[in-house]
Amino acid sequence: QVQLVESGGGLVQPGGSLRLSCAASGSIFSIFRMGWYRQVPGKAREFVADIANDGSTKFADSVTGRFTISRDNIKNMVYLQMNTLKPEDTAVYYCNCNVRSRLSPTNFRSQEYWGQGTQVTVSS
Repeated sequence: QVQLVESGGGLVQPGGSLRLSCAASGSIFSIFRMGWYRQVPGKAREFVADIANDGSTKFADSVTGRFTISRDNIKNMVYLQMNTLKPEDTAVYYCNCNVRSRLSPTNFRSQEYWGQGTQVTVSS
């Protein structure tokens, strides 16, 4: 089993910055992709950004140029630096990871995991 725990959410004024962190723990052999999604009430969860184990990144158009994503492969952590925040960035942010676990010396399993979410509110 794998657990993802997010931190760093909160209330910030428009134009401000926040840094979200997500720590993965448990039965982890490797993590291919680590990313962030967000959701507001009444809407579907949407992709924000992700980073693969080779360091390649992807961003939603709405956050490109304002958000950056990074990871620490030793600590199994992923970070989302959010700058120039806008009220429309207000949402619950969820960490998402594609984790490969070793079940036996020759048997592996890949599974997607979600964190519990952290609230980000951008308001004056």
